[in-house]
Amino acid sequence: MIDKSIIGLELPPFSHKPDANQLRFFAKAIGETDPVYFDESAAAEAGHPALPLPPTYLFSAEIYRPASHGAWREKAGITLQRMLHGEQSFTYRAMAYAGDTLHFATKVIDVYDKKEGALSFVVLESRITNQRGEHVADVRKSMVHRNR
Repeated sequence: MIDKSIIGLELPPFSHKPDANQLRFFAKAIGETDPVYFDESAAAEAGHPALPLPPTYLFSAEIYRPASHGAWREKAGITLQRMLHGEQSFTYRAMAYAGDTLHFATKVIDVYDKKEGALSFVVLESRITNQRGEHVADVRKSMVHRNR
């Protein structure tokens, strides 16, 4: 079982600056067809200063978190080979664009067990701001750990 003392733990913050090519690639991968996510002129015509982040892009931005930030998992008793992504939710507060510097502040907000301790759930919440300190989004994710 996962050590519940990690509730409240703040992970080291990190930043990510998505470029237009990353956003185009992601938009294509999720099947997006709106040209504002691919074409700068279409984005400009729609009133955007650059290509906007496609829906759910912030989930994939987590891969840019430095590997050294994962030490908390071992201390909590988490084995990556036993971990699955459970669920994800997004609350968008402001638009974000190619070239913005996105700052991620992530905290463990809950740990609970199910199936008589066979599964542990770790819930993390990230507050994302941009280079101007504007609150861009809140992202909540649940990870499921098989304990046996």
